[in-house]
Amino acid sequence: MTVESCISFCSSGANSYVYAGVEYAQECYCGNYLASDASNVSMSECDMTCTGNASELCGAGDRLNVYWSGTQPPSPPIIVPGVGNWRSLGCYNDSTITRALANGMRVTGQVTVESCTTARQDGGYQYAGVEYANECYCGMTLDNGSGPTPASSCDMTCAGNASEYCGGPDHLNLYNYTGTPATTDNTGGGTGTEFFITPSLSGGWTYGGCYVDNANGRVLGDELDSNDMTVESCVAHCTADSFTIAGLEYSTQCFCGNELIDGAIKAPDSDCNMACGGNATEACGAGNRLSVYTSTGNITILPVPTPLTSGLSGHWVYQGCLAEPAPGSHLFAYENDWTNNNTVEACLNQCAAFGYPAAGLEYGEQCFCGDISDVVDNNGTFVSGSECNMPCSGDPAHLCGANNLMSAYYWNGTMNVWHTPENIGRYEFLIGGVVVPLIATVGINNKVTFLEKYPTSEFANSTGAYELDISLVDNYLLAWREMHVKSDVFCSGSIILPDKGARQINVGGWSLESTYGVRLYTPDGQPGVNGTNDWEENANELSLQRGRWYPTAMMMPNGSILVVGGETGSNGPPQPSLEILPKPPGGDTVITLDYLQRTDPNNLYPFLLVLPSGRFFIGYYNEARILDPVTFDTVTVLPNMPGAVNNFLAGRTYPMEGTAVLLPQHAPYTDPIEILICGGSTPGVAIALDNCVSIIPEASNPTWTLERMPSKRVMPCMVTLPDGTYMILNGAHQGVAGFGLASDPNFSALLYDPSQPVGQRISILNSTIVARLYHSEATLLPDGRVLVSGSDPETNYPNGTAVYPEEFRIEVYIPPYLNQGFRQPEFTIAKTDWALGGQYNIVVTLYQGTTSTMRVSLIAASSSTHGNVMSGGRIIFPEFSCSGNTCTITAPPNAFVCPPGWHQLFVLDGPTPSHSAWVRIGGDPAQLGNWPDYPDFTAPGV
Repeated sequence: MTVESCISFCSSGANSYVYAGVEYAQECYCGNYLASDASNVSMSECDMTCTGNASELCGAGDRLNVYWSGTQPPSPPIIVPGVGNWRSLGCYNDSTITRALANGMRVTGQVTVESCTTARQDGGYQYAGVEYANECYCGMTLDNGSGPTPASSCDMTCAGNASEYCGGPDHLNLYNYTGTPATTDNTGGGTGTEFFITPSLSGGWTYGGCYVDNANGRVLGDELDSNDMTVESCVAHCTADSFTIAGLEYSTQCFCGNELIDGAIKAPDSDCNMACGGNATEACGAGNRLSVYTSTGNITILPVPTPLTSGLSGHWVYQGCLAEPAPGSHLFAYENDWTNNNTVEACLNQCAAFGYPAAGLEYGEQCFCGDISDVVDNNGTFVSGSECNMPCSGDPAHLCGANNLMSAYYWNGTMNVWHTPENIGRYEFLIGGVVVPLIATVGINNKVTFLEKYPTSEFANSTGAYELDISLVDNYLLAWREMHVKSDVFCSGSIILPDKGARQINVGGWSLESTYGVRLYTPDGQPGVNGTNDWEENANELSLQRGRWYPTAMMMPNGSILVVGGETGSNGPPQPSLEILPKPPGGDTVITLDYLQRTDPNNLYPFLLVLPSGRFFIGYYNEARILDPVTFDTVTVLPNMPGAVNNFLAGRTYPMEGTAVLLPQHAPYTDPIEILICGGSTPGVAIALDNCVSIIPEASNPTWTLERMPSKRVMPCMVTLPDGTYMILNGAHQGVAGFGLASDPNFSALLYDPSQPVGQRISILNSTIVARLYHSEATLLPDGRVLVSGSDPETNYPNGTAVYPEEFRIEVYIPPYLNQGFRQPEFTIAKTDWALGGQYNIVVTLYQGTTSTMRVSLIAASSSTHGNVMSGGRIIFPEFSCSGNTCTITAPPNAFVCPPGWHQLFVLDGPTPSHSAWVRIGGDPAQLGNWPDYPDFTAPGV
């Protein structure tokens, strides 16, 4: 469904209507006038995207986006006062079980008041009634206590003439014949013709009897309407769809199923007295009467559905019938529409799997998930349980709410444990900035380099590259050092090289030549003393083989650099490939990756991680796989990442941007490694995800484990802390990454502790006042604080003023471990160039505990952009032993556990970390320190 297809349908041929309306994402309605009780509501209530075009809105539940052709509507429909000798008696009540008029009649064409009264007059009846737009009844008497009701109850226009009213649900527009009665023989049915069941049908189908329909609801589904209906054609239709029961009703209607539902009851065969539209000698039911046929000889009748209250999974408990606050609005935010397979069990399992302790089933086919607090917050009220009377679309024996009413279930117990510790740390303002950074990197000189998109800065003379000396933040003029890049680094990728100088390499960029860019910087100077080195770049000497915008870089165990993915330039075609730096010998060595081609553009900045087996993990969009480190062929396709509770198409990489890290590795490194991915968003309406997912990719049967976060978050940043926990911060509750594409900042910080049980790992920390949206970063400083920078959302009001400004302010977060007033431990180290498996001494000074409770951690040097930490946030807890205050650390055993590179070494005295020292582990196996050998680049050596 799209808006265009609905308008086309409503304005073409016989469907020449004045109004068209789209509802519930996939429904189209036409008409020449709006009902008298229709009213305007806020446009925000029509919030469902069209199934055929996610960029368009197609109403919502009980909400229509209405379009007008511009022509004046015809006169509204009327109750026809009379036709010939027939006179209107008004609107009368009726019942599907005990009819006011005994005989259903088939008319020529669709029903109008004229066609119905003509048929009744031909049959010699005193009364004629039109009902439900397309039903015609007759009788000599008005039976079963039928009486007049308000005219508004007969509000359905005739199927054959929209200017006339033809009753309504269980209501007749009744007419009385005032002329001389005609005589006719009515033996066997209303038209004077005797109708027969069809005794012999192909495929073993046999007649099963006449059944009442609509006593408690429809007893069969899968409706097919045809003016040429026969028993044979209905049976063929049901056979083709693999159903075992066929039912014919009202001359032209065919229904199919495998059982009769809603407590179907038998009626006398004589009640099924209407001739089939395509064969006047066959009986095709009557009004609310079904001529039923079966292919098995058996007819299973399910009882009137009831609420499912026992045998529920987990800790679910039925609560009752819960009313929505208003038509079109919902108590719970997350809606699944399961037209044919909604069951209580499926809904409860779906809500529980995504961490929602409240579930509601509505309208037979809808499953809603949310929090119990939503009921109070949104003014939900419980009503009589009998009002939730619609069977589940996938389980007709049980109830799934009704229109704007939910069969409600709550989880009896605690589903998510989100800790709220007393010590939550705090944000602090650090320094005013000169740059809106999109890449932040801590160098081995303990200074932070920032790169920004040209010309994002508010300052016309900005160079787009700066270095911040943390030791000089009290002196704004001295703290910042101007640096320079030659091409646009917008949405490039960076890592730290394992060479002697710990160079920072930046690859790719925004457009044209910059997408091929390879830029190198060797950190120099020391805290309080400016360096003199700058970024080095010459595209004529050194460049990528393919232009890349939004690529990811990763240090491989052999010391070479893997560069993957991106696009060819600003919003250009995909670059679904990988290449290696330094470029291997030979011609073009780029390898195309079909899965990146297939998932473009939702796979930018893919997650790349080295696994302890030496193989590579790649996560892109909502997919993941393990690659061979030599051929880059796929070794294992992992299960798709779970997304939103109501949208499995949600993504985790740019632009539906989440963040990923490796969870800690502990000596002796025998436990399989685990990967954590948090946040993301959905396509279309772009609701941020409120969950983290984790996986042990090299397990025998890898599966994703989902943990719900306390709030939604897209564009988050995740920082590895020295104690093996992870801080999650920045981002938004709604939107995707990109300029002007997100709103509602998430100001709170979280702490994720993988040492706790699943579902109990998240603590709620402090909040900032600074919106950190697109192009915000978070980076671990050598003193254990977290540097928080950037935000370049470019979201403006219609008058051009910024909703959220470009953010120059630099903050730091003081994690709880530095917020206790404890003095940080200290250590000295002599040798900082470590071989794999080697042993190295440090001398420690502890102020709270002893070496028996001390820990040592190594955090890989990283560069972060768009929430992608391009070292995977790797943290290692190596083996160590102590004699007195001298401790001997054993370096990790191989380059699979610890790819070659620089690491921050921390000592932890209880919870409190020291300042770090930089150590290089594994040397420079690919001799990057001697590369590139060109005049415009300085090689620091290996």
